[in-house]
Amino acid sequence: MLRPSATILLVLLAPLLALPAADTAADTAAGDRMIDAYFRAETARLAENCLKEIQTLDDWKRHRARYREELFEMLGLSPRPKRTPLNPVITGRVEHEQFTVENLHFQSRPGLYVTGNLYLPRTRKGPLPAILYVCGHGRVKQDGVSFGNKVHYQHHGSWFARNGYACLTIDTLQLGEIEGIHHGTYRYGKWWWNARGYTPAGVEAWNCIRALDYLQSREEVDGRRIGVTGRSGGGAYSWSVAALDDRIKVAVPVAGITSLTNHVVDGCVEGHCDCMFTVNTHQWDYAQLAALVAPRPLLISNSDKDGIFPLDGVVSVHRQVRRIYQLHGKGQHLGLQITEGPHKDTQELRVHAFHWFNRFLKQEDPLIETTAVKFFTPSQLQVLKKGAPADQKNTRISESFTPRSTPPRVPDSTAAWDAQRRTWIDALKQKSFRGWPATPAGIDLEQGPSSAKGSLTVRSFWFTSQAGIRLPLIVIHRTGLEAAQLDLVVLNTVDEGGWNSLVAMLAGGGLEIVGGHKAKADKKSFAQTERMVKSFKWGMAYVAPRGIGPTAWGQNERRQTQVRRRFMLLGQTLDGMRTFDVVRAAGALRLVDGMDKVPLWMQGEKTMAAITMYASLFVPDVSRLDLHDLPESHRSGPIYLNVLRYLDIPQTVALAAGRARVRIYQPRAGGWEYPRRVAGALSWDKKQLVIRVLPPREEAAGPGESSR
Repeated sequence: MLRPSATILLVLLAPLLALPAADTAADTAAGDRMIDAYFRAETARLAENCLKEIQTLDDWKRHRARYREELFEMLGLSPRPKRTPLNPVITGRVEHEQFTVENLHFQSRPGLYVTGNLYLPRTRKGPLPAILYVCGHGRVKQDGVSFGNKVHYQHHGSWFARNGYACLTIDTLQLGEIEGIHHGTYRYGKWWWNARGYTPAGVEAWNCIRALDYLQSREEVDGRRIGVTGRSGGGAYSWSVAALDDRIKVAVPVAGITSLTNHVVDGCVEGHCDCMFTVNTHQWDYAQLAALVAPRPLLISNSDKDGIFPLDGVVSVHRQVRRIYQLHGKGQHLGLQITEGPHKDTQELRVHAFHWFNRFLKQEDPLIETTAVKFFTPSQLQVLKKGAPADQKNTRISESFTPRSTPPRVPDSTAAWDAQRRTWIDALKQKSFRGWPATPAGIDLEQGPSSAKGSLTVRSFWFTSQAGIRLPLIVIHRTGLEAAQLDLVVLNTVDEGGWNSLVAMLAGGGLEIVGGHKAKADKKSFAQTERMVKSFKWGMAYVAPRGIGPTAWGQNERRQTQVRRRFMLLGQTLDGMRTFDVVRAAGALRLVDGMDKVPLWMQGEKTMAAITMYASLFVPDVSRLDLHDLPESHRSGPIYLNVLRYLDIPQTVALAAGRARVRIYQPRAGGWEYPRRVAGALSWDKKQLVIRVLPPREEAAGPGESSR
């Protein structure tokens, strides 16, 4: 059988990747409807599964420890960071006639500084009940100097101190005196945060845990009576630390939680930065996190006109958590406070919180006679008057907070390689591709129009990748040649530019395909493709994964960003689900008449090359991969949840080359040292992994010219 050359296949693909993307904005309505329906269905599935396995108190006791460990993991805290010395420093004090404030900082990890104010009543009898107050997003910045959001929320600490509590108010990462980042995916395109399994919510949770360590180190504090509260972002972090740490005895999260439906379907995610969310590897709805506070006293507090924590979602969370409290026989430990108002720190919200802490931390219920007011200027509460410490890591903590995989050893035997391969594949299935359907829907291959011009026949198909996701599959081969007569078929994974170029190539011969759009005819590309199919018994197939070509949704940057963020909330990524689409496309291609016996090659460029490579790991009997300009790291894509905690693209090249022949085409020499060394250590055939360096514009090889 004639074996086609790598050069020919590269040249066949190159014209389909060279043209600029067409303007298809007018054709995105169907794609928007499809993806919105998909998000509704996936969200409903997760909501239905939330706490479904908990029917008895014994069920809860059996599962609670696992839930908590999953939450640690989804916050980037598994394995636990070391509890390194806090190295607390008090940089100043502010005096009030009823209390004092200590301006202080500690290090939750070396170089990760937490700035805060500790409010202490002047008169006290014995150790005090303590409150950890976690700030929401309240920027206080003057003349380029950040004073921390603790200044904005100072009235809470003052009230607690005037009423017999110690209160530690801590800054958050983004709006602290050392300004880090919460908006990685929302604003700055740091999608690699998902690949690292990083979320600033994990930093906030760890800072809270270490703040409890600090409170317990103070002689003024009764370490057995600690509560937590905060609103908005601080409400979210209150939920996290209360769920993770039993030292929190009473919790009052304010405007910090709602349902997954609100976030994904109703769009509340668009009003929140990344610090509000876990990396949802285990596909939780929010009531599962909230339930981890049970059976400790918990007041869920919200206003009725809060646009980013809507009332229906808050009530839904309360209803689900109430069932867990009732299993414990502690229904009186759960409260729901709804006040009138928008997303705002109102007095009505504060008063009920004060009552709740008095009731459960002090076993008192006095009349609230004092209001929460601000007493100090920002500079009085400033901690770092000389600027940020030279060793601070706050501004770059995303680079080191979650552990990443260490360079793996080259296996010294086939058995060692098999063990490593199984470990990586299992990690991909459980931590990166867990959002793939456990029981996929039928492929339901449907043939659309077929047409021919000269020696070229094009056949259009639709197939189901998963419920609600119908995608196009295009097959091209020589006219008069049955599919079963092909020597091989190449499945190409195309991006938007590749799809547009495919449409333009076919238009060059006067041909159209399902989901195609009007495009300027590329007659040269059509002629090249026609020469290929006349000379070789090859089939060329093309799949446009979801969001590309006929299923594209709105193309403006905000829409693209917020769609990708919704995938993460569902425990998926767009690239991860596109990888599943390619796996399913290979299955669909096998259903085309006679294709089940034809050798299968797979091909892609740049991000789609990596997506194709990962898909090949889950497709049986792939003969060869042709990967053009393959990214060297997931840092630049594709983005899969947590993947960099386990392996990177060079390791996956080795995995792929262990199953199929791999050809990598790149513009420069070097790289891919790990798969090269694996191939050498295991004595693979030299044709199993080949890296070719191509000139910037390699001219077309004519049909029949071989350069294997």
